[in-house]
Amino acid sequence: MTLEKTRNIGIMAHIDAGKTTVTERILYYTGVTYKMGEVHEGTAVMDWMVQEQERGITITSAATTCMWNDNRINIIDTPGHVDFTIEVERSLRVLDGAVALFDAVAGVEPQSETVWRQADKYHVPRIAFINKMDRMGADFFMCVKSMIERLGATPVPVQIPIGAEDVFSGSVDLVKMKAYVYDDETLGAGFVEADIPDELLPQALEYREKMLETLSDFDDMIMEKYLAGEEIGADLIMSALRKGTVELRITPVLCGSAFKNKGVQQLLDAIIDFLPCPADIPPVKGVEPVTGRDVIRKVSEDEAFSAIAFKIMTDPFVGQLTFLRVYSGSITSGSYIYNSTKDVKERIGRLLKMHANKREEVKEIHAGDIVATVGLKKTLTGDTLCDADNPVLLESMEFPEPVISVAIEPKTKPDQEKLSVALGKLAQEDPSFKVSFDDETGQTIISGMGELHLDIIVDRLLREFKVGANVGKPQVAYRETIKQRVKAEGKFVRQSGGRGQYGHVYIELEPLDIAGGFEFVNKIVGGVIPKEYISAVQKGVKEALENGVLAGYPVVDVKVTLYDGSYHEVDSSEMAFKIAGSMAFKNAAKKAKPVLLEPVMAIEVVSPEEYMGDVIGDLNSRRGRIQTMNQRANVRVIAAQVPLSSMFGYATDLRSKTQGRATYTMQFSHYEEVPKNIAEDIILKVRGG
Repeated sequence: MTLEKTRNIGIMAHIDAGKTTVTERILYYTGVTYKMGEVHEGTAVMDWMVQEQERGITITSAATTCMWNDNRINIIDTPGHVDFTIEVERSLRVLDGAVALFDAVAGVEPQSETVWRQADKYHVPRIAFINKMDRMGADFFMCVKSMIERLGATPVPVQIPIGAEDVFSGSVDLVKMKAYVYDDETLGAGFVEADIPDELLPQALEYREKMLETLSDFDDMIMEKYLAGEEIGADLIMSALRKGTVELRITPVLCGSAFKNKGVQQLLDAIIDFLPCPADIPPVKGVEPVTGRDVIRKVSEDEAFSAIAFKIMTDPFVGQLTFLRVYSGSITSGSYIYNSTKDVKERIGRLLKMHANKREEVKEIHAGDIVATVGLKKTLTGDTLCDADNPVLLESMEFPEPVISVAIEPKTKPDQEKLSVALGKLAQEDPSFKVSFDDETGQTIISGMGELHLDIIVDRLLREFKVGANVGKPQVAYRETIKQRVKAEGKFVRQSGGRGQYGHVYIELEPLDIAGGFEFVNKIVGGVIPKEYISAVQKGVKEALENGVLAGYPVVDVKVTLYDGSYHEVDSSEMAFKIAGSMAFKNAAKKAKPVLLEPVMAIEVVSPEEYMGDVIGDLNSRRGRIQTMNQRANVRVIAAQVPLSSMFGYATDLRSKTQGRATYTMQFSHYEEVPKNIAEDIILKVRGG
């Protein structure tokens, strides 16, 4: 299989845009499955974890391989629920292109925006598929408009729909200027090519004109012919569309209804026609682990082997599976590879091409492949694997810090050991899930991206590891910061017989902007503190940041400048300066007007008109700030910012206030200062007041 005939794609969307259904239809039409799985029946092939089939949402990105017109398509199914944004992010890191799905009734929804921005970050070319054209209120042109307004995208419709809602019957291809009408008898597998209906011709010509106008902005040949009023051939348009997509200038837009089997084959054609093959993407950049020299690896068989591990899963039959994206070179099963992130050698056991939950064994993998391997013991998500003689360290992935924590304990004492092993395995699979131990309370604490995330973890403990667990009340990840610039001294002296300890520093502590992190500046001159102790001072300050002076929460958004100090020829040591740094920071923080910060969530509620009063009143009572209120079809959409601490149990409250008719999505937005009266209560609670 040549690189030109391979596509590595993801399907990304909001939670209910029909992602799993689209993937199922693709697998059906490419002949991988013989019966279509329906999400609402719980039989979809891609949603293969039991929790996914029960909840009807996709949690882990299963990787599937299928063939279409002699091309291989590797599909990574990504979850649309905000708690699993991390899964989407790590899939995008290893994809070459993506299909963005939109619901024809809702247009661009909050999670679509988040995922779109992540795809921008990783420069992933996209095509858009406007799904659910058969639903009441479906509006293709409103969706295209919302892509411009909410995403800042440049959508280029390459089709327009024939009809909508219950009379949606096909689409007009604006490149070939033909109509495709689907045959309901053959589950949409058959369709008829026909002339464009007269009533649609003016609209088709208008949108074809718009398409050519956009393409002429970056394609000289089209521009010349367009300005000269000459006929522009379909081949020329197709190559310009491909070029514009690969260069991230445009997003071709198609339409259909996956549930009604309409438009999926055209989507498959568009994946091959417009999305890049591995050879189209820029070479990957990395560094030589020892020298730090920049290394560039072309996507080619002739280069040395390099790959990135983008997912780890525990499989009940073969044990731990590590999913790899191969960027260069090739490798056979049974050979040794070098993990340059961990500086260890590992042996590759079996190599498997995955089809949702079935697998096919292969002997060799090549540049551009996405594959699962068995036998890697030390490799974690984001690690680089390469040839030991030509080592390279590829850019790793960034994972967000968890925003919610709960204490967890096994239901029975004997399960304690099983619980820690199981939590360890789950944390290995999911970098946005953290496990820690609180020495003071003796509790095990698990942290994640939201309530649903932690619910599913607890669920998996019971199903996969047979460990029953009780969880405590959710705890919010508060932070501390300061409001004022101050100077302070830290002096650690012990001189009582034998070798003493001496470390002495002066620091200036000042606030940074929100999300400014931590900055350390060394302004020591004239050797008043020897060079070798500077990093010890920084370490001491960093350790002190872990426990703030107000309530022991981590301190963020501060800058520390080390500007003076003194040392002792004999008694000074790294340890002494580390302690002095830590003391100076604590002394400074107490004087610098410390304040408590809390995570604020961006929330969007979609509710029928008649419950608006209750919904808004409830959000206000949770210290929410309403940002916007819009009408969408026959519902209202409220966007608000609400502190996470007042959002626990919101799903249940919203259901009871609106008789289950309203829905909401929530994701982390930013940290901000806690109002004084509330901060006092939190601090009292922590200090045992």
